[in-house]
Amino acid sequence: MEAATAPAPDSEQAWLEAARTFIQETLCPAGTEPDVQLTQLVIDCVKTIWLSQGKNQGFPLPLSYSFVSVQDLKTHQNLPCCSHLSWSSNAYQAWAQEAGPSGTPLPRERLLLLGTLTDLSGDLEQECRKGDLYVKDNTGVLGCELIDLDLSWLGHLFLFPSWSYLPPPRWSSSGEGHLELLSAPVPVLPLTSSPSSLSPLSVLYPETASRLLRHRGKLRGVQPNLAGKLVRVSALVRSQKKAHFVLSLGGSSPAGSLVSVVVQIPAQLVWHRALWPGRSYVLTALRVVRIRGHCYRVWTTSPSSHLLPLRPECVRELELELDGPLLEADPPPLPAPSSSQDGDREAALVRNSTLLSYTGKVTGVLSQPAGLYEMDGQLALCLAYQQFHSLRKVVRPGVSLELQDVHLLQSVGGGTRRPVLAPCLHGAILLRGFSCQKPETQSFHQAQGASLYEQLVWERQLGLPLYLWATKALEELACKLCPHVLRHHQLLQHSCPGNPSPGLQLLAPVLDVLAPPGSSRRNAHKEILEDPHHCPLQKYTRLQTPCSFPTLATLKDQGRCRAWAAFDAKTLLPLPEASHLTSGQLNQRLSWSWLSLLPSTFHPPQILIGLLAASSHKGCLQLRDRSGSLPCVILAKHSQPISDSRLIGCLVRTEKFQLIIERNVRSTFPSCKELSMAGFIQKQQARVYIQFFLADALILPVPRPLLLSAASLAPSQTEPALPEGPPTEQSRLFLLSHKEALMKRNFGVLPGASPEVPKPILSFYVSGRWLGGTQRKEGTAWGPPEPEGDESKDQKVLLVFRGSSIRWFEFLHPGRVYRLVAPGPPTPLLFAEGGPSCVPQRPLELAGCTSCLTVRDEWTVELESSRDLPAAPDANKALPETSLADLLSGDHTNSLVSFSAEVLSRTLCEPFPAPFWTKPGTARTSRGCVKLTVAVRVADCQFPPHLDIYIKDPHLPPPLGLLPGARVYFGQLEKKISRSHNVYCCFRPSTYLQVLSFPPETSISAPLPRIFLAELLQGSRAPFQATASCHIVSVFSLQLLWVCAHCTSLCPQGRCARQGSTCPTQTSIIQASVRLLVEDGTAEALVTCKNHHVATALGLCPSEWTSLLECVRGPGKVALQFTGPGAQVESSAKIDEPLVLFLRTLCTSFSVLRPVVLSFELERKSSMVTVLEPPRLQRFQCGELTLLTRVNPRIQLSCLSIQEPKHPSSLGAFSLSC
Repeated sequence: MEAATAPAPDSEQAWLEAARTFIQETLCPAGTEPDVQLTQLVIDCVKTIWLSQGKNQGFPLPLSYSFVSVQDLKTHQNLPCCSHLSWSSNAYQAWAQEAGPSGTPLPRERLLLLGTLTDLSGDLEQECRKGDLYVKDNTGVLGCELIDLDLSWLGHLFLFPSWSYLPPPRWSSSGEGHLELLSAPVPVLPLTSSPSSLSPLSVLYPETASRLLRHRGKLRGVQPNLAGKLVRVSALVRSQKKAHFVLSLGGSSPAGSLVSVVVQIPAQLVWHRALWPGRSYVLTALRVVRIRGHCYRVWTTSPSSHLLPLRPECVRELELELDGPLLEADPPPLPAPSSSQDGDREAALVRNSTLLSYTGKVTGVLSQPAGLYEMDGQLALCLAYQQFHSLRKVVRPGVSLELQDVHLLQSVGGGTRRPVLAPCLHGAILLRGFSCQKPETQSFHQAQGASLYEQLVWERQLGLPLYLWATKALEELACKLCPHVLRHHQLLQHSCPGNPSPGLQLLAPVLDVLAPPGSSRRNAHKEILEDPHHCPLQKYTRLQTPCSFPTLATLKDQGRCRAWAAFDAKTLLPLPEASHLTSGQLNQRLSWSWLSLLPSTFHPPQILIGLLAASSHKGCLQLRDRSGSLPCVILAKHSQPISDSRLIGCLVRTEKFQLIIERNVRSTFPSCKELSMAGFIQKQQARVYIQFFLADALILPVPRPLLLSAASLAPSQTEPALPEGPPTEQSRLFLLSHKEALMKRNFGVLPGASPEVPKPILSFYVSGRWLGGTQRKEGTAWGPPEPEGDESKDQKVLLVFRGSSIRWFEFLHPGRVYRLVAPGPPTPLLFAEGGPSCVPQRPLELAGCTSCLTVRDEWTVELESSRDLPAAPDANKALPETSLADLLSGDHTNSLVSFSAEVLSRTLCEPFPAPFWTKPGTARTSRGCVKLTVAVRVADCQFPPHLDIYIKDPHLPPPLGLLPGARVYFGQLEKKISRSHNVYCCFRPSTYLQVLSFPPETSISAPLPRIFLAELLQGSRAPFQATASCHIVSVFSLQLLWVCAHCTSLCPQGRCARQGSTCPTQTSIIQASVRLLVEDGTAEALVTCKNHHVATALGLCPSEWTSLLECVRGPGKVALQFTGPGAQVESSAKIDEPLVLFLRTLCTSFSVLRPVVLSFELERKSSMVTVLEPPRLQRFQCGELTLLTRVNPRIQLSCLSIQEPKHPSSLGAFSLSC
């Protein structure tokens, strides 16, 4: 363009010839002769603009520029560009620098664009005008934006010297680009202006026009002209029926009257682009109408109205005599009554927005579909409360906007920290400058949701704080679920009755509380015309963020962080209990703990959303999203597990759940003194999962094609692919009678397989019986069952689930009827004995099963509805439970028991840490054992008996949900009897476990029942723990030991007495025990008190107890046996006589032998293994009187606490004894 040599004549001739061809094809009417005059006018116009830059250096024509048609732009120009015929290179560079360091300027193309400026999109009728601008030629029509429109330009041919073109996104097949006309167009033909009338135009000014609206007699048949200064112009409101806007004219003084004019004639909607506040105009041929549904009347244009610039010399004021009756004034709105204190409190929280005008530059795009932008780097701009369809393509960083009558809302909350500018229909968004920046490449999903966001504003009537929160929430959901679970356009689709939007469904429970549906829709006329002004943006309340939708990975990390932050060894092992524990006991008690987090413990509260999936590697249920997966335990409702496998692939939303974190710690704390030192924790792990009821959740089905892609959320847990094409399936019904545990099992090697030793794989068995024969799919229903041998024979079957088929584990439960579905072409005897999937095994024949069927990975299991079931008497039968008598008896004939129980405690009991002197390699390697203490639930038992259940390898780690407070059904546990005649149970491969209820959200410790000691002689019906008011009759024994906290050897003088001791710490701890004989007048009991309870039993205060222990520290051991008339003393060293005298005197004094309130538990759990001793005859001497009576056997108890009675009446039966 800056060439120094003169152009060659041939190149000029070629350029002129191309220009003539383009003009003839693009601008001249089709089928006409070449218009030489038009061609010359176009070329002259191009020359004039080209030479105006003053740096053409001898080039009379812009030979580097080529003509472009509308169709060529739309078809071939796929990248944003700009063209500036009148600009030099330096001018373009200066303009491009406005993009700044973060923006990319529009690339310059050398193109010449001509066309007719019109407000008609194609060959449409007059009534189809919507107020938009277009550039039109013979090849097509293209939408455009122009800052300062002159209405006289419409319908004329122009050369556009400076413009930008923004094509539609590449993913949009139906979208169209648009033009931005950066400077005034240059007319090719001279513009013809209508000759001004010789006589001045009669006009009304706003003061008179405003009074004329209230006059009855002068309004009939009058279509006056209105002149004034444009004070305000409203937004252009488009509805399904009609579009309109309102302009307000005022007088010369700011305090004068304003008169509003409604413009709704389609051909006049383009005035909205020509109006400029502050300029004066004349509107001709106006009339007065009454707005439907309102009591006031307004001025409106007629089809013959025109918009003219006001020239004072061309107008004169119309004089009217306003005599006669006036219309009644519009009644002012009545204030809403608010007399209650709640109403006053709510009114105090309501804030008023500030109405102002603002001019600034857009500096960022927050969410284009939601109409959210950044202004001047400090303010947020929300255009959602206006219909900004035409501006959506234009607004980008660098655009200058003038906002008239915009609302300023500060401190709106809901996660928005900056002030927000939001124009309503009353205000106007005026374009004051285009951007030189190239728009950011917008992906398909970033442009989705515009119609849904409009629905939130115009149908759900959300206020601005709630709308801003909803947009953030939808962004969170899109990050969680898209594109694997849902496509962006599906999540953010417009919601209608037959096709609801998943995004709106997920938000609806929150929105229904904060903004209940059913409120009146926005009325555009009322919002624009009413004075004082009322709109949804006028008043607002700061929004406390109602909830958040974290990703599953974030929720897991938050739970793990909170669990370890809350881990406090001193809290888990409070003093004084921890001071008496050895190092091994201490670390064992800390090895497992758990924490339950509710949504309300987070700020803001968390809402759980994920795709329900069944893991083919672990056999558990999972919720998945884009960030990962989280195991879950789900109950349909209380005591009802989920059985319907159709839930797989559904979207689950729940506000009520428990986030469970099981903490496993490996520590080496020497004693309780070091519990606050984290350096003794060697390893810590956490198992995180969630628990919830399906009845509290919202279930949304996901389209089937997306279900397959959702499997890719976790590459290591892909599900088998489903066959393509029309479904050809066969199935068979079976009644499930028992399900075994999910564990690793060994399977035999098939002939011809690899000679390598197979590893145990995760699997489980279910046993049941077939109900009918094989059925084949006929359309959408199953055909009749085929005959299968002797149907009168009970056809038992054992199904083996291994590999990917273990994903059905959580859906299979005894007593339910399921359909086993095999996709693919029909295969004879597929489910029958001897079929391709059956594996004959001798043990199964002995068990009475007709076949053993291995469930293939691609097979599915479906719960059969009750109405389609054949006769199955065992269907929906209650789970079997062993009677309490059989459970607690010593009978070994039936060692498998089943019952439901509440988990009371869970501890890691074995193995204990190996002694430090054990040589490496000699200790047995074991994963240990988990002990559950449960309370067996029996209908007719007031005090449920306690039972211990042990879980060992290969059932470790224990199944999810085995937590204290949970109610669980245990099926086919193995009952065993210990050497001390206690009944306990163990897991075995045939054990079936089902969680019936979750731990309560708030733990309320119920007080122990208050009983008489004789009630403990009732065997299995006696409480395991209770409280009794009794009297200490005598002390049987007392033992005080100082032992090494590491190896438990005796510690005289505070030093470990074991030979060759290499204990890492020389810490010694006290271990004390005392055995007491108590009675309450109904029975006697032998109570064992340990450690800190000994001080209470002896009636010693803390200082006295400490002094006593210091006296024992020297010898290291004191043991007294009160079996005879004197005390038999044992010690590891010589004991001073004063200490023996003190202990013997103390144990026989009334400070020990006193009435107390004793809380206790049975030393042995309730059982019927040992028969209770019958009452024995015992002789008592009461003065000179000898009494012979029957005495019940002494009960063995362990002390939980000892308290002094508050008053004598609390002694119960003891107060009646002699």
